[in-house]
Amino acid sequence: MGRAFMVTATDTGVGKTVVVGGLSIGFRRMELEPGVFKPAESGVVGEPLDGLFLKKCSGTRRPLGDVVPYTLTEPLAPAVAAEREGIEIDLGLIGGKFMEWVGNHPITLVEGAGGLLVPITGTFTYADLARWLDLPVLVVARPSLGTINHTLLTVRVARAVGLRVLGVVISGYPEEPGVAEETSPSVIERMGHVRVLALIPQIPGLSTENGELGDLEAYPWEELAGEVWERIRD
Repeated sequence: MGRAFMVTATDTGVGKTVVVGGLSIGFRRMELEPGVFKPAESGVVGEPLDGLFLKKCSGTRRPLGDVVPYTLTEPLAPAVAAEREGIEIDLGLIGGKFMEWVGNHPITLVEGAGGLLVPITGTFTYADLARWLDLPVLVVARPSLGTINHTLLTVRVARAVGLRVLGVVISGYPEEPGVAEETSPSVIERMGHVRVLALIPQIPGLSTENGELGDLEAYPWEELAGEVWERIRD
């Protein structure tokens, strides 16, 4: 069986999909064929754009339905969107798909939706999913003002429910950071007793919505992937 971890975030729109895609590129450079799994994607009109992006970055030949088994039209929490659309999300199916990935790949990246307390079905949250599947979590945060509180809350919730936190990645770090962006990483490390593993810059030409990688592959993702790999193996 391969290893796996969940990539969660402090909020929606933070850059979680970019980090999952970039890490997939990094693991490929390490000659570790990655699996990519997003149990549910909301706000889908047509094909799931996040799923397509992850499929492109990872190079997997598996069907898109294996990458994203549940697609939901409204841009809402999966449990809410599914209820409004009359769709029943089957956790057994999600667990089965997950086992297929880890059974055939040395490393599998599971992407959450929003943050840890977003419900995927009923009152069953992504934190519950991570605990059920025994997944450590990597937290993606934004660089701007407010990220200290959001990140520390996420780390604290993860640990409170028994999840191992691999570290924090700050996504979309500006080329010319202000005082808040410059000081937040060290505060997060000191107060959260957690490592900030990388400051991912804003990627020129990148568009997950259009499936455009831009300069994504120019970033040394293998460095972050290697750090995560070592932490998972510890």
